[in-house]
Amino acid sequence: MAVYFFYGEEDFNIDLELDKMRSKLNPDFLSMSYKSLDNPDFEDLITALRSSPMMFGESLTVIDIYNYFFANGFNFEDKQLDEIEFALENNQEANNIVFIVRIPRNDNKKIDARRKLFKLLSKFNAKEFTQFSPFKTAELSTWIKNRAKSKDIQIQDDAILILIEQIGTNLRQLDSELDKLKLSAYPEKKVTTKMVEENCIANQDLFHITNYIMKGEKGRAVLEFKKLINIKYPLEILSALQTMIRQWVIIKAKSSASIQDVMRMSGIRNEYRIQNLKKDLKNISLKDLVCLKENLYDVECKIKSGQSISPEMEVELALIR
Repeated sequence: MAVYFFYGEEDFNIDLELDKMRSKLNPDFLSMSYKSLDNPDFEDLITALRSSPMMFGESLTVIDIYNYFFANGFNFEDKQLDEIEFALENNQEANNIVFIVRIPRNDNKKIDARRKLFKLLSKFNAKEFTQFSPFKTAELSTWIKNRAKSKDIQIQDDAILILIEQIGTNLRQLDSELDKLKLSAYPEKKVTTKMVEENCIANQDLFHITNYIMKGEKGRAVLEFKKLINIKYPLEILSALQTMIRQWVIIKAKSSASIQDVMRMSGIRNEYRIQNLKKDLKNISLKDLVCLKENLYDVECKIKSGQSISPEMEVELALIR
């Protein structure tokens, strides 16, 4: 039956599954065979579920239902759930329907499996997309190898371990790094440890910037950024800074949590490093960290959308605001 239920924190893997489905649609009629809905009310939902596919092969309807589980007071009546179930059970094979719930990373949210809606949707090709554990590098290494293969490149085992150590478990960022490494390796197809070390920003590359931020010496942080800008594009540095500061926010906000929980949420596998970061972060408030994270996120959006005249200047302003 062509009904699916995808949910979990690893939204990149969810997107990969959706891309596979979209690739099977007739490209000449994509505007008619593909549609997406964002938390529709019952009337719009049931109309979409009862729709018949066009005459141009398969159709795909992606329905984001995050609010169905996490919005206060949102619930379907039993009669409405019965109508939804009937529509899904009688869905035509060529009409692919995918319900998705992308749970934000580190929100510590879980779908209540006792909910009637969850039990209903779990009957239809349900799959949970969890984050890779920072303790199980073998699973993540396999994922990286498969993504590299899909890009028609090979990556050495030692290079994979260095890539994980420098980037962490963020699949979207790892995928972006693989694209970069493919260009670096061209016309060859093998990615080496040297290529990873030379092309992927390591934590040590950002040490001076982050060290001055922790000390409140924003001017010096900007000077270190200017040094790094000579060898890296601003957006690349910004992405790495975002990852690091997100880890700081978790460590600062979860100061009373167990070290295992902090390691799991932050993606930092080294207990000693976390303990040292806790000490280093004593002199900067959680409020200031969150503010910096928001500033950098705003700059990233401006750069990606083409609204920034000077990306370098935008990052510098975000660091000192």
